[in-house]
Amino acid sequence: MSSMPSVNASANTEDIMFTQMMIPHHSQAVEMSGFAKTNTTNTEVLALAAKISAAQQPEIDLMSSWLHEWGIHDMPGMHSGDDGMLSKSQISALKAASGKEFDTLYLTGMLAHHQGAVAMAKDALAGGENPDVKTLARNIIKSQAAEIEQIQAILKQLD
Repeated sequence: MSSMPSVNASANTEDIMFTQMMIPHHSQAVEMSGFAKTNTTNTEVLALAAKISAAQQPEIDLMSSWLHEWGIHDMPGMHSGDDGMLSKSQISALKAASGKEFDTLYLTGMLAHHQGAVAMAKDALAGGENPDVKTLARNIIKSQAAEIEQIQAILKQLD
């Protein structure tokens, strides 16, 4: 995203919940993508990982600034479940993997991760009221849907 929106309206519970949940969600995607630098030589995986980190870190910074402006300082912990977050053991396995094993674990993990993010963004669109949060949610849906297609294509090549 070349220009990030700033907070220009109040936030309801859905806006706050989305923001609080998406920060650790994006943080884990950036962490996962960081492992690619040392765990694979697959140029498509490396490019995807760099793209994900470059997109999601600025979004983390933006959402953090929103929470600060809204006076929210408590952040929920990392979680796993229907939102595609990887468990600690899955992160450990990904960090320890290399080559094609890493590529497969990274891509399948990121596929579930992105699907979870899209679902979270759709919830924010449905229940949120802040126009900037809704803009970010739409951007997440668009960019991550495109990356889901890219991930699926790379996975097919690995078979």
